[in-house]
Amino acid sequence: MCGRFAVTLPPDAMAQLFAAQPANDLPDVPNYNVCPTVQVHVVRGGETGRALVPMRWGFLPHWYKSETGGPLLINARAETIAEKPAFKSACRDRRCIVIATGFYEWTKDADGNRLPWYIFRQDGEPIAFAGVWQDWGKDEARQSTCAIVTTGASEVMSRIHHRMPLILDPDSWALWLGEEGKGAARLMAPGREDLLDFYRVDPKVNSNRASGPELIEPFEEE
Repeated sequence: MCGRFAVTLPPDAMAQLFAAQPANDLPDVPNYNVCPTVQVHVVRGGETGRALVPMRWGFLPHWYKSETGGPLLINARAETIAEKPAFKSACRDRRCIVIATGFYEWTKDADGNRLPWYIFRQDGEPIAFAGVWQDWGKDEARQSTCAIVTTGASEVMSRIHHRMPLILDPDSWALWLGEEGKGAARLMAPGREDLLDFYRVDPKVNSNRASGPELIEPFEEE
């Protein structure tokens, strides 16, 4: 799964990387502790080309009466996304890319303490999470919301968790965004074994209020 991540790339660099037109109200960066329900940087396609826009991380199906009208949907399982009522329409027509620099996952030690890990691409490139999006609300309350697609962990990632975000390589961005017709379903598989690396980071990231670049620095217990 993916429940927290970091993003440090400036918006103009994001726009250039994804060949997208940036919105004027993008979230501030860097953010080393991106948490659910905040605005995140998302690339979506459209008739006039790609756009880099803010979206609420926490998918809101159209039948939710409020932002807390049901479970918090920050992830969508690749194996069932095409069948779940909340996601099946978005999976077909509203796929997007959520941009990150790295993400966090947790294990537990023998005493039950949560041990955070920072996961990143081995090549140092930004991470493109596969996502789906949905507009929700009416009039001034209308907003765009998204969820990150997850899949079974690669062998490398399974050392930490049995699930992982679905990460798209550049040559699959156009297909996922619907720019190359149908066939995006074949992208929903575990990532390459040589894609990711990870290391322990400071337990202070266990708090969703923590901030600062030290959150992604390697941590060694004294």
